[in-house]
Amino acid sequence: MKERIHIDPAEVVTCQDRIQDFVHRTPVLTSTLLNDYSGAELYFKCENFQKMGAFKIRGATNAVLQLNAAQKHKGVLTHSSGNFAQALALAARDQGIKAYIVMPENAPQVKVNAVRDYGAEIIMCHSDPSSRESMAEEVRVRTGATFIHPSDNKDVIIGQGTAALELFQDYQDLDFLVVPVGGGGLIGGSILAAQAIAPMCKVIGAEPFEADDAFRSLASGKIELNLSTNTIADGLRTYLGEHNFPIILAGVERIVRLKEGEIVSAMRLIWERMKIIVEPSSAICLAAVLSEKEQFAGKRVGILLSGGNVDLAKLPF
Repeated sequence: MKERIHIDPAEVVTCQDRIQDFVHRTPVLTSTLLNDYSGAELYFKCENFQKMGAFKIRGATNAVLQLNAAQKHKGVLTHSSGNFAQALALAARDQGIKAYIVMPENAPQVKVNAVRDYGAEIIMCHSDPSSRESMAEEVRVRTGATFIHPSDNKDVIIGQGTAALELFQDYQDLDFLVVPVGGGGLIGGSILAAQAIAPMCKVIGAEPFEADDAFRSLASGKIELNLSTNTIADGLRTYLGEHNFPIILAGVERIVRLKEGEIVSAMRLIWERMKIIVEPSSAICLAAVLSEKEQFAGKRVGILLSGGNVDLAKLPF
């Protein structure tokens, strides 16, 4: 087992200064119609407008900026279904570093194309998590590249937290922040951001029933794996990590699980009413609010729209 790390929430604030020249400070949108529909006051943090279309450039950039000269020379490596793959490829390119990206065979083509466009070397593998990890280890041994985990790396967790940090800076006194849960880096970082400057805000996770490892992990007190990952929310098919799980276990209010139809309906609602492109892994946060209207009624709720990288040839509506 890895040695667990301690992360001071204040490090998220420090990270914001470090990465600000390499990422966008994304806007926060509101919708009167969705407020009326949900019965809550919703604030959408639009990381779909972020560089490479998702929040993950924040953590990738922070991690790359921590490398020493020898590590930069040998390059960086990760495994990802798409968004972190793009993020690390872009962050590495911006610093003149070689990137090796292991991607599962079921990764959305739009994300594979983007990784290739950013100049990374792509290595395909089977879609199960163990195949990703074993292939990444093979590449690490062959190249000497530094492996950067998509969600269970200290610098990545800290970097991802800057999205929520910006939201808290722009809108104080939020009652809730709803965050999608995949590998746990975003919600772990968001919890740290709340602890740093918004301690009264309760952080709630949203994940599919079809990949509900976080819900089960909270119930058992240990990291549970997914028996299957048959969800449209491709960014949420992975499981929690040993570094972010303790943060989540101690700091999350609860995890809300959503059916596939609820995710698609929320995605369509955002597309049609807000006129913005979000992916299913983002729309799940609105789905969570709509599935528990009574819990959020009259409250000020942050919705972290994590990304907008969708395959337009495979829209669910």
